[in-house]
Amino acid sequence: MVKRARFSEYKDRYANYRFELSEEGILFMQCHTDGDSLVWDWKAHDDMADAFADVAGDREIKVLIHTGTGANYNANWGLLPDGSMPAEPIYQAMPGSRGQWKLDEKAWYNRNLMFNVLNVDVPVISAVNGPCNIHSEVPLMADIVLASEDAWFQDVAHFPRGQVPGDGQHVIWNFLVGHNRGRYLLLTGKKLGAREALDWGAVAEVHPKDQLLDRAWELAYELAKRPPMVLRYTRQLFTHELKRAFLDQMGQGIGLETYAQREFFPFGGGMEPLDRAWDDKPWSQSR
Repeated sequence: MVKRARFSEYKDRYANYRFELSEEGILFMQCHTDGDSLVWDWKAHDDMADAFADVAGDREIKVLIHTGTGANYNANWGLLPDGSMPAEPIYQAMPGSRGQWKLDEKAWYNRNLMFNVLNVDVPVISAVNGPCNIHSEVPLMADIVLASEDAWFQDVAHFPRGQVPGDGQHVIWNFLVGHNRGRYLLLTGKKLGAREALDWGAVAEVHPKDQLLDRAWELAYELAKRPPMVLRYTRQLFTHELKRAFLDQMGQGIGLETYAQREFFPFGGGMEPLDRAWDDKPWSQSR
């Protein structure tokens, strides 16, 4: 459940999320790390859930544009500059009940992230500015999904590494592209290019990278001309079935994923560690 929020309160709250608000009421939300592509670590993960809660609680905005920065939308694992894991890994193995509580906390943030995105009550435009292989459900829950020509989607964080694909991946992909395509993508680690994602119905438009944000703003300005309640109730109408799908399936997916992570931590059970950069050769080299 979100609470009332105002732009002045959250605009400078998050290190990894930059906010701007136009005179027309268009909120621009940009993921980044030090002005470059977002590095996905626990803080970015948890803060994204909280940031979307603030956005969902802001009743003054009329449209949301959500995007990334630099070469990719969300594909950096948080590796050190030499490509190695930090001394204290992002997914740290913790013994006994302490580890289970840590996993439960992250599952809690994960559930909040999904539903806080869906609780944004204004039309959402996602501009996927490059590769996205982590939590692709976030941009795909938008009402209009734009992608740059060099963008691609993939779920390498779960099944290809020996983990249950429960972080909303099992919901969004089957919902958008159908069970057969969705299951195939998740089980094989398929790298879905922007044009193929367009053919599959996962994105609405594909544009050159330098034209992507211009198109997002063009659409946002047009949407913002409508009355505020029309915008809010239309978003509610469009998210109703998706909320139902997440409500029906999210808890089971996260529960099974969390349970299976007793084998996942420490690195084992056939799991591939997060020891490669997003632009290295993927696990499935043929894709």
